[in-house]
Amino acid sequence: MSPLVLPHSLHGAGPHKVIAVHGWFADRSAYDPLLADLDREAFQYAMVDLRGYGEARDAPGAFTTAEGAEDVIALADHLGWRRFSVIGHSMGGSVAQRVVALAPERVRRLVGVSPVPASGLPLPPEQHELFDGAARSPGNRRAIIDFTTGSRRPAAWLDRMVRGSMERSDPAAFHAWFASWAGEDFHGGVDGSTVPALVVVGALDPALTAGVQRGTWMRWFKRGELVELVSAGHYAMDETPLELIRAVEDFLRADDAEEPGGGGGRAG
Repeated sequence: MSPLVLPHSLHGAGPHKVIAVHGWFADRSAYDPLLADLDREAFQYAMVDLRGYGEARDAPGAFTTAEGAEDVIALADHLGWRRFSVIGHSMGGSVAQRVVALAPERVRRLVGVSPVPASGLPLPPEQHELFDGAARSPGNRRAIIDFTTGSRRPAAWLDRMVRGSMERSDPAAFHAWFASWAGEDFHGGVDGSTVPALVVVGALDPALTAGVQRGTWMRWFKRGELVELVSAGHYAMDETPLELIRAVEDFLRADDAEEPGGGGGRAG
């Protein structure tokens, strides 16, 4: 299937171009809590909807991380972005790593926010059943969100997250995406990568922990860095938006002076 120019919204007009990819439970609105406080002078962000989500909810596809990465690169081509940085949350972190595997020369910097490792994420049988049944079960989705945020978040927030997730995703696509991000191992494509790569984890997330990332991300990316947000779980965009912006933008702007056509930006 041919790559799709993903539905997207642009924010800012800075010289450093960034594509942000959402996770399994949300469309590009996952990044809405960050929009008001992004540095729009240093960066231009493209927030995208993957196939099966948001404005691409009805788009056909295989719904795999490899296809998602091809779509991200097609969007960069459409926008005229020869080089860009890429951010991915959770499942979107797996897509972002696939972009590096496919086109490392085009990626300035990589950021994973609680990213699924490029080796996939095998789950114990009970957890696999919970995740596998989440496509059509709001209760399963709620249980997953509650677990991955340390069971500390208000009931109303959990309910809102589930409503948004159900409304903005196609169930069949949602199920197919799970099989891809959980079951596919492509870490050989990024092992030894020299692309600067930041991984951000939440201390309250019992699944994709700092320990998991030290054994995967930090082993594969030679220029890897890790930041742990002590008050966040799996959804740092909602839980600790200002801390996340600071960590990500400080990392992204670190090479602006070196990049042709860069020019830095204001201090964070």
